[in-house]
Amino acid sequence: MNKRDFIKKSGLGALGVALAPSFLQNLKHLGPQDRLRTAHIGLGVQGLADLQDTASHPAVEVVALCDVDATALANASARYPDAKTYTDYRTLLNEMKDEIDAVIVATPDHTHAPASLMAMEMDKPVYCQKPLTHFVSESREMKKMAAEKGLVTQMGIQVHSFYDYKLATLLIRDGIIGKVHTVRAWSPKEWGYNGPEPTGSDPIPEDLDWNLWLGTAPERPYKEGFYHPGAWRRIMDYGCGTLGDMGVHIFDTPYNALELDVPRTIMTECREPTGFGYPENNTVTYEFPGTDYTAESLKWVWYDGPGVPPEHEDLKLPGGEALHDQGAMFLGEKGKLYLPHFMLEPKLIVDGQYKEMDVEKYNLGTPVRNYASEGPKHYHEFVDACLGKGETSAPFDYAARLTETILLGTIAGRFPGETLHWDAKKARFKEGKANKFLKGKYRRF
Repeated sequence: MNKRDFIKKSGLGALGVALAPSFLQNLKHLGPQDRLRTAHIGLGVQGLADLQDTASHPAVEVVALCDVDATALANASARYPDAKTYTDYRTLLNEMKDEIDAVIVATPDHTHAPASLMAMEMDKPVYCQKPLTHFVSESREMKKMAAEKGLVTQMGIQVHSFYDYKLATLLIRDGIIGKVHTVRAWSPKEWGYNGPEPTGSDPIPEDLDWNLWLGTAPERPYKEGFYHPGAWRRIMDYGCGTLGDMGVHIFDTPYNALELDVPRTIMTECREPTGFGYPENNTVTYEFPGTDYTAESLKWVWYDGPGVPPEHEDLKLPGGEALHDQGAMFLGEKGKLYLPHFMLEPKLIVDGQYKEMDVEKYNLGTPVRNYASEGPKHYHEFVDACLGKGETSAPFDYAARLTETILLGTIAGRFPGETLHWDAKKARFKEGKANKFLKGKYRRF
């Protein structure tokens, strides 16, 4: 069963962080620490899935629910009637700060950081959906606060905990294709919008608090079909395009396996910017400094939008076999490793032919490719870490760097065809005109 089928059927429409002493002190009131009281901010399709998968852990008690959409809130409340309900996450956190132990954030991208940082300031562990933030400055701030406060954190990239992605990571680190010099990754999803900015306004739905939905983002009149629900990913003020949606999932395994940091250069090929919607097609080329698992430098090319990936020698499969519609290809000095997305086994290609691999030595057990059973693992990992039983595999220390890489690609799309040079230490571009897009001005609401 794939993720889409699972969500439809259910009606829902190795890097870690040590558990810090300061966090254990925050949980003293739990006594034996055998339960975790959770607050859930954002209860749309993904938020409701997050709620169900988190609550499937036997130690979880759902105590608070929040959404700006009254219909979404009522749907979640019907499932967890004992939880208190809120429309404004700020009210929830202020009123229930002594009654919650962890916060799960699954709002549109532009609200990830405002909600998460407020919870973290109150010393609450946070599970935040991907991409971690909407701006580079927010990613760095969330990473910094998590480290300073010693908080358990996790970004919502569930495939990080799945069999095939763990296997690919181990294979690459074991040198199965030698030093990797290039990665090519792709998704044909179309989270872009090439049309004009809408004019006028439409009546705000009765069940939506538009002011709270906008939150810190610039104020705009409501237009049906452009923002809520779902379409916000296409719009620069609220989402991060296809790169910020599927890119995070598909980047994750190569990024993790190769132990990459942030890139040195970024160049995006796309249509000229409109300042409103993301381009429908993008080709983003990154150059990364080398690691123990790469050549002296690493080239990474991302393709998204209709018709991708293009025909390329690097992407040819044995026997003329067709590529899966989403995936990644590692190219190394001894061959290629093909990782289709998702829940499909990685394949070794040497001299144009598939080769058998000895995977039993990695002790990963029998492959399980059922989203209903695999999906909750990433959430349970977070809950267990909060209770002092293990560590998370996608903490904000890791997630912030991955998200920064993604966001640098979206910024480069504002300057198509131009190579941008990134100074990671100073957190600035050499090209000064690009720096204004590293952060946003928060609206007071």
